[in-house]
Amino acid sequence: MSLITVKDATLRYGVTSALSGVSLSLNPGEKIALIGPSGSGKTTLLRLLGLQEKPTSGNVVTLGCDLAGNCATSIRETRSKIGMLPQDLGLVANLRVIQNIILGRSGTRNFLRTCRDLLFPSKTDRDEIFATLERLDIAEKIYDRTDSLSGGQRQRVALARTLFQHAEILLADEPLSAVDPARGRDVLKLLTALCDDAGLTLIVSLHQVELAREFFPRIIGLKEGQIAFDGTPTDDEISDLYSS
Repeated sequence: MSLITVKDATLRYGVTSALSGVSLSLNPGEKIALIGPSGSGKTTLLRLLGLQEKPTSGNVVTLGCDLAGNCATSIRETRSKIGMLPQDLGLVANLRVIQNIILGRSGTRNFLRTCRDLLFPSKTDRDEIFATLERLDIAEKIYDRTDSLSGGQRQRVALARTLFQHAEILLADEPLSAVDPARGRDVLKLLTALCDDAGLTLIVSLHQVELAREFFPRIIGLKEGQIAFDGTPTDDEISDLYSS
């Protein structure tokens, strides 16, 4: 059974078409890279898959949730099972690392419970967060303010937040943008290993074609809002993707 199904989805902003006639079927446990020129629709497609955008026409079904037919409550519950790593990481700068990670479960906890957990996290939550940060080699930063961290450390905090969320799907928008290019391979190695261990389906947008080929069995190429290829692209297909 498909984890996500997109059928003939088009998304327009006014007269601008961000995606046009996109159809995909994504299976549990897959690791998928989205590549393509800037403005090709990669971020828009991630937002569509994460139920953050509604298609102008066509349909998206994620984890059994039909975006066209479900009520707001069902969509909110489904979103809580989707971890999103946006380019800006979405962290609250003046909160401590542990507090940012606790916010990963705010979609499954009411407002009062979330406030209590932010101020007085349980021992169970503290232990789980510490173990996750230890795996990410930043356990010593658990009580540091997030705005005191380096870009790479903040990225690991955002990843820890997603793992604490116990999501089933991880969507990462340009996860290498906040790190030194030389460390890109290490970041993807860690990201794919963590998703394998947690059984997460991973969908990542990238500009680095060689790293996409190295780490992702399935590569989807986007150009001008349409799918140019889906699978293992040839050199010619890559060249055509980036040609003007």
